[in-house]
Amino acid sequence: MLEHLTTENRNNRTENLDQLSIEQFLTIMNEEDQKVALAVNEQIPAISNVVQIVIDSMRVGGRLIYVGAGTSGRIGLLDAVECPPTFGTNPSEVIGLIAGGDSAFIKAVEGAEDNEVLGKEDLTKQSLTKNDVVIGIAASGRTPYVIGALRYANEVGVNTVAIACNKNSEIGKVAKYKIEVDNGPEVLTGSTRLKAGTSQKLICNMISTASMVGIGKVYKNLMVDLQLTNLKLIDRAKRIIIEATGCDYDTASKYLIESKNETKVAIVMILTGMNYDNAINSLRNAKGFISKIV
Repeated sequence: MLEHLTTENRNNRTENLDQLSIEQFLTIMNEEDQKVALAVNEQIPAISNVVQIVIDSMRVGGRLIYVGAGTSGRIGLLDAVECPPTFGTNPSEVIGLIAGGDSAFIKAVEGAEDNEVLGKEDLTKQSLTKNDVVIGIAASGRTPYVIGALRYANEVGVNTVAIACNKNSEIGKVAKYKIEVDNGPEVLTGSTRLKAGTSQKLICNMISTASMVGIGKVYKNLMVDLQLTNLKLIDRAKRIIIEATGCDYDTASKYLIESKNETKVAIVMILTGMNYDNAINSLRNAKGFISKIV
């Protein structure tokens, strides 16, 4: 049933893995990992298309929803939970669903990934609208939980995307758009937490980061919408203000207070001389893009 999947094939470079020295094995593993970025590179046109779909969706209030099981689900969930602190998004804007619920992030839930109905049920609870984008992630490309979620999303009429690590995947046939990466066999046969998981993480990084740039969450290459939830991030915000405006540390500190800890607003205030209210209104009119104001 799985013998045709690249992710399940044996890697001939590591057939005697248990006989290799630690350094020999790690060298091979590192060489195999280097192939992942090149494999992802081949999918940049497909990834770019998906990013534009996500940008268009989020501009009209849509959400990005990742769906997966096991490692794939954890990677989607990890990308989702990093968006609020990094880009200042609402937790409801980028969501990660994992088979078996959030507790499955720590401990696998028996049989959850094999339940197509559960995938539909979990997505039903999200009250999908046609402005949302649902991305199903499965290394094998055949996980029933993900297939169930994608089929339901198609019924609702949302844009659906498949991320798989095998060509001609089942989820690729279900989704409207697909990103299928061939990383070659794993160094440890069938352990898709390795190269497959790495490629999925790279792709999710690309999708979320490029999408956030596209909706104005970034100025130049600075995280101007980060949430200041601890002392480290407050200091980072001040350094971002300094980089963006050329001001000194004391000025950055002063304007961060005056902007009510909104880094983006502080930057606009410094660069334009606007007060807080005018800076807020200008950003609203510019749909969050500092570059359209300064």
